[in-house]
Amino acid sequence: MVKELKQGLLFTVVSMVLIVAYHLVMWGVGQAAFRSQAEGSLIRRADGTIVGSRLIAQKFTRPEYFQPRPSAVDYNAASTGGSNYGPSSPDHLKAVRERLDAVMKQEGVTADKVPSEMVTASGGGMDPHIPPAAAALQANRVAHARGVPLARVQELIAPYTKGPALGFFGRARVNVLELNLALDETLGRAGVSGR
Repeated sequence: MVKELKQGLLFTVVSMVLIVAYHLVMWGVGQAAFRSQAEGSLIRRADGTIVGSRLIAQKFTRPEYFQPRPSAVDYNAASTGGSNYGPSSPDHLKAVRERLDAVMKQEGVTADKVPSEMVTASGGGMDPHIPPAAAALQANRVAHARGVPLARVQELIAPYTKGPALGFFGRARVNVLELNLALDETLGRAGVSGR
C-alpha cells in the first residue's frame, strides 16, 4: 500500500513539473520568436499608447475614416460571434438590405459597386480586414471629408493592402485600423473625440 502511494505521489509531482515546464517553454518560444503575436498583435502609438490589435476590428463611423465590415456583436471583443442567421433568414436579408441602402447613400454608388463584405458580418464579428475593393469604394468619401485629393488617399491604401497568404491562401485584404491610423499620422488627426 505504501509503495502504491509513493508511486502515485511521484507520478503526480512529475506530471505537474512537466506540465509547468511545457507551459514555460512554450511561453519562452513565443516571447523569443513571436513576441508581437504572443502579446496580442497590439498596435501602439509613438508614445507607447495601445490603440488596438491588428486582429480585432474597431468601429469607425465618421466620414473621415474607412469603415470595417459590419459586426453582429457591435465590435465587442468580449462577445465575438456571428448572428447565426442563415442566408435565407428574413432578419438577415432585412439587415443586409438596410446596410446596402446605407452604404449606397453614404458612398453615392449603385448596389453593384458595393462589395458583399460591406453588408455582411463576418463569422466572428470582429474581422479587421476589408477587401481592396471596399477600401477603393470608401476612398472618395474619406478624401472629401479630409479635404485632400483622392490620389493622396489612394496612395495610402496601397501599403496597407496585403496579398493572399503565401500568394494563394485567401484574398487580398486591407487592415482598417492600420489604414485609419496611417491617415491620422500622415494627414493629421481628423478629430480628437469619437471615431
